[in-house]
Order: sequence, then structure tokens, then C-alpha cells
Amino acid sequence: MNNNNVLITGGAGFIGSNYVAYILEQTTDKIVVLDKLTYAGDERNLASISGHKNYSFVKGDICDEALVVSLFKEHQFSKVVHFAAESHVDNSITGPAAFIQTNIVGTFNLLQSAYKTWMDGPNKLKESFKSARFLHVSTDEVYGTLGETGLFTETTPYAPNSPYSASKASSDFIVRSYFHTYGLPVVTTNCSNNYGPNQHKEKLIPTIIRKAISGAPIPIYGDGKNVRDWLYVKDHCIGIKLAIDSGKIGETYNIGGNNERNNLYIAHAICELLDELKPKQGSYKEQITFVQDRPGHDFRYAIDASKIEGKLGWKAEENFETGIQKTIRWYLNNTDRL
Repeated sequence: MNNNNVLITGGAGFIGSNYVAYILEQTTDKIVVLDKLTYAGDERNLASISGHKNYSFVKGDICDEALVVSLFKEHQFSKVVHFAAESHVDNSITGPAAFIQTNIVGTFNLLQSAYKTWMDGPNKLKESFKSARFLHVSTDEVYGTLGETGLFTETTPYAPNSPYSASKASSDFIVRSYFHTYGLPVVTTNCSNNYGPNQHKEKLIPTIIRKAISGAPIPIYGDGKNVRDWLYVKDHCIGIKLAIDSGKIGETYNIGGNNERNNLYIAHAICELLDELKPKQGSYKEQITFVQDRPGHDFRYAIDASKIEGKLGWKAEENFETGIQKTIRWYLNNTDRL
């Protein structure tokens, strides 16, 4: 008999918490969130669903092998959605060790527990776990950097440039190996830059909003010309659910918003909206300040999402201009999160 117990790692983080709320609306799955509650995890992100009958929370570390083993034993998870990761590039430059531990060793612990729970040996899936799935959430940063043109596809060679992206690339390869060696039913998604409610205040968009409304200089790296492909977090969550429900085992799906914007454009767009939504004397744009560039700062990321669009029918509902308005309104209503 298949159960519908789902382990969501990193579920108190930005994308994870949005996914937990979305999945509880969409399914009757019983959700167990495992989160270490580092600086990136915040139980306030889960406050709206904390009383839900199908939700429970465990504070713990995916690097704690005994804990991971015991949770699989107790709950017999049939699905894992693996968000938990150290993900801030600047932090990976100053303190890479945590990235190696969490992103590589932690992912290995989860895969090994899933393998021991779901399988009797290589390519021998237990009858009761025939529909089991391990969804690994990764990033477009594993592909390195792009020039002025071109897009990352699922077949782009990996060329990570930061300790963060190198650790995520490593975890992607370990996930891949568990499919090719053991037949573990894994699916990987690589996403572009997310934004939306619950994002940690250190990230670019919340930082711009925070600095703007506090009257402080708005810091932009280098000349502000670095380009990212921006994906509204709800659209990402919809894509992840499609990938775990309908994705082909062993495959990778790139999820991108097709919304390339450079950092200076982002800052200007936010300032213009704040000029409307929270007017002050003069424009917020006057606070924009250029600061020394980040070491090894990748110039451009952009994703070709045609595979998930064509194979699974996914489509981003928000463009950057609609999504950023929703995001700014959320932060203005939740200034304690800045």
C-alpha cells in the first residue's frame, strides 16, 4: 500500500515554505518539514499553515544521519522534496565549509535513506514504493556564466564558479549517480533566480526594498549590468509539483521565468514602484549606489525552460513586472521581514 507521507527539507526557507503552503492547498499529502532553522529558515514563513492537520515540523539537520534515518523509519516517506541548502553566494565565499557539508553530505544522507527505505537493492524497487519520488531542487548557477547571448539547457555542461554552485553541482551529480547506479526514482529541477514573499532579507530584491524605505544607500555590485532570469516563487512551486507528479525518472527540468533583467533595471523598477506605493520627497532612485563587485561574479544567467513547458505543460504565470509588484506589496505589509 502506498502512503502519501512527504518529507520536505528546508521547508522553513524561502522557496520551501512557499511550496509547503501550495502543496497543502493542492493535495491531501501528509507533510513533514525538516529544517535546521539557520539564518535562512524562519518559522514565521510557516505560520499560516502551522495548525494544518496534514503538517508537522521537525527541527533538525540533514547532515544528522541518525535523525534522517529515524524519520524515514517512522514515516516511511514515499516522496522527498529536497530544498535544504546553503544558498547565499557571498556566504560561500567567506565560509565555504557549511556549503560542502549541507549541500553534499546532507544530500547524500537523504538519498541513502531513501534508497534503504524504498529499495531491496540496485534496481529493485519495493512494491509498496512503486510510485516513490525524490525531487532534488537545484540552481542554474551550476552551469556557470553566459555571455551576452545563449541560454542554459538541460544539456549545458556544468561549470560552477563559486563554492556555492560547486557544492550544488556536486549534489546534482550524487543524485544522478543514485539513479544510474541504483535505479532510485529521482527527478532534478534547476531553477533561475527566485523572488517573492518570504525571501531572506539579505537577497537582492529584499535588500533594495529595505535600503530604499530606510533611506540608506541602495548597493548595486559593479556597474549593475549583471543579468539574471527572474522567476516568481509561486511559478517555481507549480513547476516542482509538475516535475514530481509527471516528470520522467532520472531526468532534469530547467525552470526559468524567461524574464531577463539586469541588476540596475531591478533597482530602478523597485524604486519606481515604491515612488508610487510609498511616496517620499524625491525619488528612491537617488539612493542607488555602486559598490565593489563580488569576486567571481557571474555575468549572466538565463534558462531555456522549453523542456518543462513542452513535456509537462508548465508556463510561468507572472512576468517580472507583475511579480515584483506583488512582492513589494507583501514586503510593505510585512516590514518586520526586512
